[in-house]
Amino acid sequence: MGAPDDGHRLQAEGVSAQDPREALGDAPRVRPIGRPHWRGLWTIYRFGAVRLSRIVLETIVGPILSALLFLAVFAIALADTQGFGGEVSFLQFLVPGIAAFAMIQASYEMAAFPVVYDKLEGTLADQIMSPLMEWEIALGYALVGATAGLIVGAGVLAVAWAFVPLAFANPWMVVAVAPLAALAFAFLGTVTGLWAQKWDQLSVVDTFLMLPLAFLSGAFFALDRVPAVGETLIRLNPVTYAIDAVRYAVSGWHATEPWLALAVVAALTVGAASLSLRLFSIGWKIKA
Repeated sequence: MGAPDDGHRLQAEGVSAQDPREALGDAPRVRPIGRPHWRGLWTIYRFGAVRLSRIVLETIVGPILSALLFLAVFAIALADTQGFGGEVSFLQFLVPGIAAFAMIQASYEMAAFPVVYDKLEGTLADQIMSPLMEWEIALGYALVGATAGLIVGAGVLAVAWAFVPLAFANPWMVVAVAPLAALAFAFLGTVTGLWAQKWDQLSVVDTFLMLPLAFLSGAFFALDRVPAVGETLIRLNPVTYAIDAVRYAVSGWHATEPWLALAVVAALTVGAASLSLRLFSIGWKIKA
């Protein structure tokens, strides 16, 4: 003889079958998940920031010292041989370029590294299955990278300012272009992190793509000092416009129109963000 159904069981216990919640109790109220889920986004960002802060020597101090070493080498080797006329010295020209260079590198690396690490550990797939939207997860990773990049860039400028007089001729441009550039390359870092299936692949992209783009961007030289063909190729490099915009903001010197540099950086940010969010939304190579 089969087991009695729920209605017969409740009637045997003296409870009406028409209102079983009186016996079983009300179900717990489900907390609604808003869109966007700001608390979830903040949690991802805070976790990433705390993780990077635990290795602050590698994520912040190391990049700042490397950038200052570049500055010292160029200052010793070329400071007395380069002139730009007007009121801008070679070191005043060089400092903002190196600061922007360090900011871009740190933003990219500090966004790519956590994505690869979490993917290899399997925790990235767990996040995708959470109630958070994919774009919130992608933005959380990118914001961590951009924050690290901005701290590194600001640190380079702060230390260099103690030795090189910096005018900060157009501070509004710093506020406009630095966060955009940091966020653009942080999103590119998340894309690389999704693509890379192992650490070697991440290193290959950094060595053969990001470093050449950064070095051949006018960070260490003026564009009018290179041959015409080289100048044309360098102007196709989007990193050039980010560095030139920061240089204009700090020293007042620029090789391209400031509005054009800002427009290129903004377009790069939108393109990189759209690509990253799209790849996260389709789960592209989420599992290593």
